[in-house]
Amino acid sequence: MIERLLRNPAGLAFLALATVILIGSTVSFVPETRQGVVVRFGQPVRIINAYKPGENFGATGAGIIVRIPFAEKIQWLDKRVQSIDMDEQEVLSTDQLRLQVDAFARYRIVDPLKMYKTARTEERLGDALRPLLGSSLRNELGKEPFAALLSPERGKVMANIKEGLNREARQYGAEVIDVRIKRADLPKGATLESAFERMRTRRQQEAGTKRAEGWKTAQVIRATADAEAAKIYAAAFGKDPQFYDFYRAMQSYKTTFGVDGTKQTGSTNLILSPGNDYLREFRGGQ
Repeated sequence: MIERLLRNPAGLAFLALATVILIGSTVSFVPETRQGVVVRFGQPVRIINAYKPGENFGATGAGIIVRIPFAEKIQWLDKRVQSIDMDEQEVLSTDQLRLQVDAFARYRIVDPLKMYKTARTEERLGDALRPLLGSSLRNELGKEPFAALLSPERGKVMANIKEGLNREARQYGAEVIDVRIKRADLPKGATLESAFERMRTRRQQEAGTKRAEGWKTAQVIRATADAEAAKIYAAAFGKDPQFYDFYRAMQSYKTTFGVDGTKQTGSTNLILSPGNDYLREFRGGQ
């Protein structure tokens, strides 16, 4: 029978085709970047080349495997880090500002069996994680003011979002590696202008308060310094009253004759007799 089949070209082609189909249904090649769930009649029976933390490429379960033909199928899942983009969300901050937030998350499938049982495919997993990311963002950003997204506190906020999303992703056999906000803007139009005006008014009020505090502090320092100077002058002049009289007379001459620049030369004529008491210091105090 085999000889007769071999002599028939059509039979030979049929045999070759059946052999190829049989081999294709029995032997599979597992790439290093993918892991698979072997399904037998709709039920998962084993995992091939499963992800392991810290594994080195070349030392994994990749290669050629054998499965029961026609009875077992393989659902392939990526072992690499994947990302999901969140649809733009509107978030209300604690200072009543509506923010337009655009974010994304990076994740990896760490439990392929659980992932297969809950989501089946990578596309369904992404569809399940996308609304969870939006929910985590709204919950966390709703606890913070808008300024927190522009300060070092943003790192803490993102860590909280990642932690909350990771708890939900574990139910699908995935691990969230990172969450990032690509853009967080105020809505354009009157709302944006109103928010800017409130921020500008608040900063002006803070600046006015700081200036008032600075002026008050300067006045206290100046009054304290003047009191200390007066105390030192009184102590110094009390030891030599004649020197004090001389010092005060020199200050008066300086102001009266315009030596200190407070009067323009020739603007005032002053006529005094040589024996005037005001000029006694010019006579040696006599």
